[in-house]
Amino acid sequence: MERIDVQVQGHVARITINRPERRNAFDPDTHIEFSAALDRFESDDDLWVAVLTGAGDQAFCAGRDLKQLAESNARGAEGAAEDAAKMARVTRLTDRFELSKPIVAALNGHALGGGLELALACDIIVAAEHAELGLPEPRRGLIAGAMGVHRLPRQIPLKVAMGHLLTGRHMTAARAYELGLVNEVVPGGELGEAVQRWVDDILACSPLAVRASKQAAMAGLEVPLPLAGRVRYDWEERRRQSDDAREGPRAFSEKRAPNWTGH
Repeated sequence: MERIDVQVQGHVARITINRPERRNAFDPDTHIEFSAALDRFESDDDLWVAVLTGAGDQAFCAGRDLKQLAESNARGAEGAAEDAAKMARVTRLTDRFELSKPIVAALNGHALGGGLELALACDIIVAAEHAELGLPEPRRGLIAGAMGVHRLPRQIPLKVAMGHLLTGRHMTAARAYELGLVNEVVPGGELGEAVQRWVDDILACSPLAVRASKQAAMAGLEVPLPLAGRVRYDWEERRRQSDDAREGPRAFSEKRAPNWTGH
């Protein structure tokens, strides 16, 4: 793949949007490659966590490649049809509501438009202190249609979210941390180390327990609290019957680190 770089290190998939010359913006071909990378991560039981970042130190992702979009629009129906055919092959991260594995977003720079929508779809966000976040689509005659208009009001206070959605204003990484949108903010040179700490803490947990926790937490948000506690979650059922469910208490009683297998 040319636009998306995937490196596998043990149980970790490191996915990098590799278009720094376009501020890591997405065109349809990038969407195709990214979708393939997510398919690989989702289907490989030996991959327990993913880290998503952008190339360089200026932009995590600037969202839609508006230059390519303008070029496609200039071609009229032919350009639109070509883009639509490519996007038909894509399942975006923002639409993968059943993905139960954790993804850590490493904001190495600005996360704007679709870039912020990608980050909002991740589970943990670690940001470099120079990063800015925003959904400026209305200033381009667009809306944050990759679930940004829905996720942002669910992840920060409503009035604050509407202030950003209706103006396209950016927020600093520090402000995003204050709002609870970002888990940690560090100097740019320390981003890799900070992300690795989060990854190591996730890997210290049973991968089945992590998946069960994510699935239950996210699915439970859709129902009243009493019902959420009675729903049967697939990954929790698998965890209960797993070797890992026995290994955890055994390792604790033997005063040793557990040997997780994910089975």
